[in-house]
Amino acid sequence: MTTATPTRPDRGTRPARQSWRVRLRRDRSLILMTLPAVVLLLVFNYVPLFGLVTAFQEYDPLAGIWYSTWAGLDQFQRLFGDANFWNAVQNTLYLSFVQLVLFFPVPIALALLLNSVLSLRIRNFIQSVVYLPHFFSWVLAITIFQQMLGGAGALNHFLRNNDIGTWDVMTNPDTFALLVSAQVIWKEAGWGIIVFLAALAAVNTDLYEAAAADGAGRWRRLWHITLPGLRGVIVLMLVLRLGNALTVGFEQFLIQRDAVGYDTADVLDTFSFYYGIATGDYSYGAAAGLFKSVISLLLIWGANKLAHAFGEDGLYRR
Repeated sequence: MTTATPTRPDRGTRPARQSWRVRLRRDRSLILMTLPAVVLLLVFNYVPLFGLVTAFQEYDPLAGIWYSTWAGLDQFQRLFGDANFWNAVQNTLYLSFVQLVLFFPVPIALALLLNSVLSLRIRNFIQSVVYLPHFFSWVLAITIFQQMLGGAGALNHFLRNNDIGTWDVMTNPDTFALLVSAQVIWKEAGWGIIVFLAALAAVNTDLYEAAAADGAGRWRRLWHITLPGLRGVIVLMLVLRLGNALTVGFEQFLIQRDAVGYDTADVLDTFSFYYGIATGDYSYGAAAGLFKSVISLLLIWGANKLAHAFGEDGLYRR
């Protein structure tokens, strides 16, 4: 009596797809855990999108969205003919470029330096110190800079005591881009190293040992092992940074706008606030906000395509 040999399924054969009821019962714990985050995302990110219709209206808060007069593209015609708007666009792009050049490499460098510290206690202490400013409000952060660099700050106090001319950095329009970049670096660079430290922890340490055995020095190991291990994360963070290029910090510029003047400190976010919400011209502010959102979407799409062209995943795989 012969027995039939069971046939093995082909390697390319996919397992049978489970029904949604089975998957729902299997993953119910994970779904319940993520449900609060999904609700918050819907309430604060997707439901407000309905308000974009006010950019095409002469919105009247008393009449509401349903009964406000339809204006079509009139708000955008006003926007594109407004010199203050184009000044805000120019300031936004310039400040975003300066912050990208000066800020983006700092968390990477800090992560590499911390990763080279052998003592775990010293590393944890340094991490705690550089993380701390992230939890300060912008009011407190700018107040600290004011006490250090303002007209009556520590810098000018030192210059006066040594008979050197004073220099009020906080009200100088010529150095405003460097000032806000320094504030962002001091406040956010420590928080930005978390992703890069996680990527460094995933690099195989056997590669370092093999390279050291072959005679590779510290710089060669950094160039040929560490940086290639970080490349995917660096590209991902760069894509996200470019997609968020037009959002350079509302509170930071709102607080310092009067000190240096609106010609220097007005960005798209403060423009929407001052010329939209503050004046009661809500449709005009909504049009400026919608313009910024569309350009940001195009920027992140273009940056992601560029990442794919260089062989990286970007935000998603092709």
